[in-house]
Amino acid sequence: MSHRDNPIDTAEQRAHELLALQYYRHAEIQAAREEVRGYWLDLAKPTDVMHGCFEASFDEVMFAAVVWALNQDPLYPKVITITRLPHSLGTEQVPGSRWGIDNPDSVYRVIPVSGEERYLIRGRVAERRLVENYFTLWSPVMQTVGLLSGHDLQVDDAGYFEITVDSSPADGRSNHIQSGPEAHEFYIRDVIFDWAQDRANELSIERLGDAPSRPPFSEREQLDRIKAYMHKWATNTTRWNQQALGRPVNEFDFVIDRESDGALRGQIYIMGHFALPAADSAIVLDVDMGGADYFIAPITNVWGTSNEIVHRNGSLNKQQAVANDDGTYTFVLALRDPGVHNWLDPTDMAEGILTLRWAEFDGGEPGATFGVRSQLTSLQQLEQLLPPGAQTISPEQRKQQLAERASSYAWRIAEEGDA
Repeated sequence: MSHRDNPIDTAEQRAHELLALQYYRHAEIQAAREEVRGYWLDLAKPTDVMHGCFEASFDEVMFAAVVWALNQDPLYPKVITITRLPHSLGTEQVPGSRWGIDNPDSVYRVIPVSGEERYLIRGRVAERRLVENYFTLWSPVMQTVGLLSGHDLQVDDAGYFEITVDSSPADGRSNHIQSGPEAHEFYIRDVIFDWAQDRANELSIERLGDAPSRPPFSEREQLDRIKAYMHKWATNTTRWNQQALGRPVNEFDFVIDRESDGALRGQIYIMGHFALPAADSAIVLDVDMGGADYFIAPITNVWGTSNEIVHRNGSLNKQQAVANDDGTYTFVLALRDPGVHNWLDPTDMAEGILTLRWAEFDGGEPGATFGVRSQLTSLQQLEQLLPPGAQTISPEQRKQQLAERASSYAWRIAEEGDA
């Protein structure tokens, strides 16, 4: 697979992940990991269902903290993908790094910056322009201080672009993001709407000006930062999830504040937690897009990681789902296959969190009919609640759907040289 096909699999990314593995295996980090384990279990007080998925999720969140913490030096910045599924690098098995209620469609990358420095981000857009792509400049507390939409990105005939980053106003420059004292890092979202056809943009970063005024962070500094991130990742995930867990079960009407905690301007998030009381229970979700070009319904656990998203329908976006006759969408969340195309599969877990996300509204604002209605029912009564046009699916068609899903995701976790 060429770099053009897989801009995530860069030499810089591979070296960074191998470095993260070294730090993750460090005795001091392993000891801190065990301390965070006890702290998080006591903080979250999980149910038996959520305790059952703790180990795998915990490993991902802790490794995610290492990956992110090791790219925090604004004098030596890198472009690093921070949220990935488990994969291999030669003989090494790299843990997953999902956390923070991840969006399975998104390729998340970070670049550390300082408002006192000047940078040049170079890149090339994918052959298919992405439905949603943002270069968000964050403060240390995830407040947006600068933003460039991929829709406004100026590229040449071959798709190449440059983005200037410094503390000066644009003054006529296109593709410029003004930084400042509060600038901390870029958080770049490339939304892979069509998993088979879309590709993330190619990206690189160059710090401009004189040679760095100091050497890179020392091992001691890196170890201390990793430990702080591990604690912060556990604390923040629990705090975010409480926004859903503190609401009535099986109700989806809580709109997350888009101006804090990293939520992107122009997006709408409706969050809730579900609990299926019986094996044949089902939740019917009738969704009106309100003019949004982008929508996804992902299932996560209380540890902030998405459920099985490659071989099972742990998420469905607007491109993967099928609309009703009137243009709305109906999803069915159930433990057993309900025989409808838009099945949200919670991966054998009767509890979880659902964070519905709309973005890219026609005219910038949702239409008057925007929203979601939910109803708890049983599989036996499901047919009575399905609207005209809700597409059914046979077991053989389901196998085909899931096979195509897995095939379309494979490029994101393939290592160099994989087909």
